[in-house]
Amino acid sequence: QVQLVESGGGLVQAGDSLRLSCAASGRTFSSYAMGWFRQVPGKEREFVAAISSNEITTDYTDSVKGRFTISRDNAKNTVYLQMISLKPEDTAVYYCAAGQLAPWLLRNQRGYDYWGQGTQVTVSS
Repeated sequence: QVQLVESGGGLVQAGDSLRLSCAASGRTFSSYAMGWFRQVPGKEREFVAAISSNEITTDYTDSVKGRFTISRDNAKNTVYLQMISLKPEDTAVYYCAAGQLAPWLLRNQRGYDYWGQGTQVTVSS
């Protein structure tokens, strides 16, 4: 069992930066691929970024490439999402997720077994 707790969301202006954190419980964190997803009311949850368990593979949705960076610290059981040059369209609830996925399947939401409660990110124009 893995429990995930996100933090770091907030209200910022366009062009600002935020760093989201996701702290995981359990001693097997390093065996899980970690992903960030986001959801806007009335829309489906979408993939944002993910990192493989061995940190070798990262993947990003096109709209955040060059602006968002995912990283993990296995010693701290934490995954991060550094977001720069934020845009109003980045406004959403951001969720982290953990799963034992192959690197080529990091975008597959169904492959993630554990999800956090989400943290709100609001970017004003």
